[in-house]
Amino acid sequence: MTTTAASRVVQVSSEMDIVRVRQAAREAAVEAGFSLVEQTKLVTAASELARNTLVHGGGGQVSTELTVQQGRTVIRMVFTDSGPGIADVDQALADGFSTRGGMGLGLGGAKRLVDHFAIETGPDRGTVVTISSAARRGRRR
Repeated sequence: MTTTAASRVVQVSSEMDIVRVRQAAREAAVEAGFSLVEQTKLVTAASELARNTLVHGGGGQVSTELTVQQGRTVIRMVFTDSGPGIADVDQALADGFSTRGGMGLGLGGAKRLVDHFAIETGPDRGTVVTISSAARRGRRR
């Protein structure tokens, strides 16, 4: 059985909104009983994906929800933009790939930091990235 415990949406249109996404991720992780390491992993992934939403997608929104699945609290975050989309997802997920001259660890790095990572995208149709993680030793409900 899955039940939704809480939900929050942050509009992403500026650098300050990336901070708000990080705060939402941290608050959800604390509520879910994540360890400090688990919190850091989720917040880092959320920060990278929020930055991609702003920089590559021209802005969008991030929804964060806590659900209870099989007695364990799970955090699910959905990053949505209406940007140009990603032409080659495999290339974008590869370490070292960057369209902006960075280290190229954004999407692939975010994927490695969470339990579940899914991406829906295509040229001229925007991008939706969904991530989720559950606490290893966190609150059971």
